[in-house]
Amino acid sequence: MTALARPTHGRMIGGVCAALARRFGTSATTMRVIFLLSCLLPGPQFLLYIALWILFPSEEKAAAGTAW
Repeated sequence: MTALARPTHGRMIGGVCAALARRFGTSATTMRVIFLLSCLLPGPQFLLYIALWILFPSEEKAAAGTAW
């Protein structure tokens, strides 16, 4: 497993699904489909996505050590 950081390349909107896919060893497409299917259920999925977008550092900042 790798650290949670939004990748610079291969991301669609914010890179949250790509970061989670890299962390759990699955494809980004699979993670995106899981997220879209979860949106059919009641709950704050979009708010969670935005929160993770803010909390996960970008790859560049994580590599430089300036995540916070």
